[in-house]
Amino acid sequence: EVQLVESGGESVQPGGSLRLSCAASGFTFDDYAMSWVRQAPGKGLEWVSSFYAYMGYTYYAESVQGRFTTSGDIAKTTLYLDMNSLHPEDTAVYYCAGVRLGRYHGTSWHGGSERSEYDYWGKGTQVTVSS
Repeated sequence: EVQLVESGGESVQPGGSLRLSCAASGFTFDDYAMSWVRQAPGKGLEWVSSFYAYMGYTYYAESVQGRFTTSGDIAKTTLYLDMNSLHPEDTAVYYCAGVRLGRYHGTSWHGGSERSEYDYWGKGTQVTVSS
């Protein structure tokens, strides 16, 4: 059974830092592109970042570039998101999602904001940035 379990979300003050984790099981971690996607209150899904374990590539949305870092541990089959200089507008439910590498082979896709773009999806972890 495939599972993506996010953890690490909590309330933090503006300017603070958090590390989110996504424990993956039931599939071969480095055969997939893993992404973080968030949903702020009353808004749609927003792609945040992607990590390609097999190639060591990372991609980021402009809104988080320079503040967030995504990484992964193949041995632990865990995806991470290190978030620094957090803003109130970073408040959202953060989801971990995975898609098989071959699905977008030959395209420029490196992350998306639609559930249908992914094969697997976690249940999310809440991050609240507020003073």
